[in-house]
Amino acid sequence: MSTVAVTGVGAIIGYGLLRSFRASGRPLQLVGCDIYPDAVGQAWCDVFEQAPPTASDSYLDWLEALLRRHRVTLLVPGIEQDVQRFAAARQRLEACGCRVALNDAALIELASDKWAMHEALARIDDAVRIPSRLDGSFDQLSAEFGLPFILKPRRSYASKGLVRVSGRESFEPHRRLLGEALMAQPIVGSDEEEYTVGVFGDGAGGIAASITLRRRLAADGSTAKAWVRQEPSLAPTVARLCASFRPLGPTNLQFRRAGRHWKLLEINPRVSSSSSIRTAFGYNEAAMLLDYYLEGRLPAQPLVGSGFAARYIEDFVVHDRDHF
Repeated sequence: MSTVAVTGVGAIIGYGLLRSFRASGRPLQLVGCDIYPDAVGQAWCDVFEQAPPTASDSYLDWLEALLRRHRVTLLVPGIEQDVQRFAAARQRLEACGCRVALNDAALIELASDKWAMHEALARIDDAVRIPSRLDGSFDQLSAEFGLPFILKPRRSYASKGLVRVSGRESFEPHRRLLGEALMAQPIVGSDEEEYTVGVFGDGAGGIAASITLRRRLAADGSTAKAWVRQEPSLAPTVARLCASFRPLGPTNLQFRRAGRHWKLLEINPRVSSSSSIRTAFGYNEAAMLLDYYLEGRLPAQPLVGSGFAARYIEDFVVHDRDHF
């Protein structure tokens, strides 16, 4: 029996992964980790361990001890912060005898800075690139991008820290952060034309499996509602980007349709927050991780079902005690 450790199981990616591993039907020992002792994900794992914060000096020592204690065979980051930390310590973690479910190192580094990705798209002259600037006054940016435009953190995820600039008064408090922390962009497309594409990259530019969802975001930036879609005009764009950036394993590409064109919002080289929705439609990224990292084979394209998904708040209730 393989032992799989998932971090951040109090968050939507982490506990979604646990449920998807269970849905795979394979015999697994699931170890869940989170900084909060009451993280709900422990309801779906066999062992729960409270973790120190990812940024703490003690984190890697703690994680290394956990991997050895539970004889973990596969480690899967369930939060963005752990992707970055694991990538920097990949060799140290794999020395514990486990595989680490990480994407291509160069893509992880590139995707961590949205301006660096913007420059990479400019070098390959890809039409998906959204015009962006690191400098400019309100008058200059509003003339170039129109109103409203956005200020986007260079290093963030799930739309966190996004500023919608509708006038000078909403721009000035953030002006000094433009460049080092923020970048300016026009708003492209509409909220109704946002798409998330999940691919399992082969690391050589090819795509082993994929699924496309049109989505509507929740306030926290995760997917609140999703519709399975086949978009023939989007497929060549996804294939072109994967050929250029060579993702390995689960990778999430986010787009907006602007008229007849597709514009790339970002690439997330990790499991997506919509992973559990994908599992419900037959596209189980957790099972694909087992195929690739533990059995050495790329997954085949599954038969993806049609339909619609809506997320809602659900209760997990325990009656015979006051803890998990």
